[in-house]
Amino acid sequence: MKRIPRLLLMLMLAGAATATTSCNDDNDTAAVNPSGPTDAQGRVILQGNITANRKLVASEKYILQGPVYVTRGVTLEIEPGTVIMGDRTNKGALIIERGAIIRAEGTKERPIVFTSSQAPGTRNYGDWGGLIIAGEAPINRPLEATKMEGGITSGPQGGAFGGTNPTDNSGIIRYVRIEFAGVPLTSEPNSEINGLTLYGVGSGTTIDYVQVSYCGDDSFEWFGGTVNAKHLVAHRGWDDDFDTDLGFTGKIQYAVSLRDPQYADQSSSNGFESDNYNPGTPATGAPTENNGLPLTAPVFSNVSIFVTGGAPPVGTLSGSGPYQSAMHLRRNTSLSVFNSVFVGYPEGLRLDGTTTWANVQNNGMQIAGVTLANMNTPIRAAANTGTGAFTDADVQTWFNGTGKNNAVVTQANLGTLGLNTNNFNLTAPNFLLSSSSSLLTGAVFTGKAADSFFEKVTYRGAFNGSDNWLQGWTNFDPQNTTY
Repeated sequence: MKRIPRLLLMLMLAGAATATTSCNDDNDTAAVNPSGPTDAQGRVILQGNITANRKLVASEKYILQGPVYVTRGVTLEIEPGTVIMGDRTNKGALIIERGAIIRAEGTKERPIVFTSSQAPGTRNYGDWGGLIIAGEAPINRPLEATKMEGGITSGPQGGAFGGTNPTDNSGIIRYVRIEFAGVPLTSEPNSEINGLTLYGVGSGTTIDYVQVSYCGDDSFEWFGGTVNAKHLVAHRGWDDDFDTDLGFTGKIQYAVSLRDPQYADQSSSNGFESDNYNPGTPATGAPTENNGLPLTAPVFSNVSIFVTGGAPPVGTLSGSGPYQSAMHLRRNTSLSVFNSVFVGYPEGLRLDGTTTWANVQNNGMQIAGVTLANMNTPIRAAANTGTGAFTDADVQTWFNGTGKNNAVVTQANLGTLGLNTNNFNLTAPNFLLSSSSSLLTGAVFTGKAADSFFEKVTYRGAFNGSDNWLQGWTNFDPQNTTY
């Protein structure tokens, strides 16, 4: 073997060291040079319209100042571990317009976080807007006359949503947290943005492992569309947990809500609120485009919605209004629910209106494998007079039908559900069931739940006794998290 002369070796090592130093300097420069203008805290400012493909990276923090629109034909990619904050003063929000794509694909170990720009300990409901996605899937109202709620009309498409493509693809949302959203943008009613709002989003879009916490309005709301979803978490919301409107027909499996029983909305908070639209009729599909059809007819399975194991909250407490129903189904909706458990609402199932009751009678609405526990009034018939009127007893007879495996459990018998001792712990919940839980068996996957989208598990509710799909990516104490 030839030996390298000592002087030559020293020169080679010195050159290598110089090259290494130069590479490190380049990396350091790249790390400290922001990708755009920054605020006083060094967060990269996002504002106005994003009109070219852009990637947000975990090495930077971002702040949404005012409504930020990702425009048609543009893809916004977000790296795992990235933190995007919403500005309170300027009411930041992120809106993915029709024809745009968002690729927010975090991981279990490195979720993507949308949160308040406020310091730990000072964050609150509605600190910023929220995440809004508009697609081109069908809705049941005239397309160009129907605009997004909350005054989201200043973007290039003027707040329009919906279309004729049920398989439309708006991208992917996976392992994402959305915290302290829901700011009211105007003084008008229904002007708040939800945590995650899906406007006419198609089934080509992926929604999986999403947590919405401390939202000032609904945690999740679907306005029409066909998008499916799994593994959703609604934590300490203000208004409704899962709200469906305007002809939404997607499928959802594995969803959990944990409420703070002290906080509810002036409109009366519900676990499910479902409408076709206001007032819900006519629903003929004619003579004008999208006249009430398709009916709102999503299918949910394996949902757990918890308020309290104590006395159900009655009246206004620390929030702006009262709790109402675990499920408020009204205005000609045809929503179906399977294999789910609801605990601690003043009311359980409120079927509202004769058109909604008609959807029960024609088997469009299906409820099976459902347990209503710790309710003051488990079953209620509401707002039904004249032709087609029905009673509480009528709804009870339908709910208790043969083969449905539905049940009403009193507070005295709540222990039969085998809930975890930390089930209602607001900052560190554990929803895994005990080995004696009656919910571990008895799931019903008939009718609409026979669809291949649904995993045919044996248990009812979002959890069994061993598979905690919340681990690693959720945060139940975002108020005290430093980002």
